[in-house]
Amino acid sequence: METKLKTVKEQLQQSGYKLTPQREVTLRVLLENNSKHLSAEDVFQRVKEKYPEIGLATVYRTLELLCDLKIIVKANFGDGVSRYDFKEPGEKHFNHHLICVKCGKIIEVEDDLLYDVEQIVEHEFNFKVLNHRLTFHGVCHECQMKEDNNEK
Repeated sequence: METKLKTVKEQLQQSGYKLTPQREVTLRVLLENNSKHLSAEDVFQRVKEKYPEIGLATVYRTLELLCDLKIIVKANFGDGVSRYDFKEPGEKHFNHHLICVKCGKIIEVEDDLLYDVEQIVEHEFNFKVLNHRLTFHGVCHECQMKEDNNEK
């Protein structure tokens, strides 16, 4: 985590920003919960536990700054809530996601499953693809198991 924090600090400095205590605590919360796809409100609640005097507007501004600098990405999984995720340096695309409609679990798929489709789109439609997102909505393994047990 410290390595990622140092990298982000350098990215901020290169863009003319400082790693203020408020930004640092927000980053630490994001890093500690990277696999959880936190909403701004989730981030704020966790930040407030560590830095009680911080305001919601400060957290929102920090998240927007980090998005503008492409340090994090904002994703919406169809429920009207924006969630945040780190984009690794050099990563061409966002991760794909599997979303359980029963429990709300979000599973990341890091493989680029659309490489071939992207090539077809670029060649057949003369369309330069900059990015893509793929989200599957379904039922996770755990919820399937619960359903199977309830049917018995």
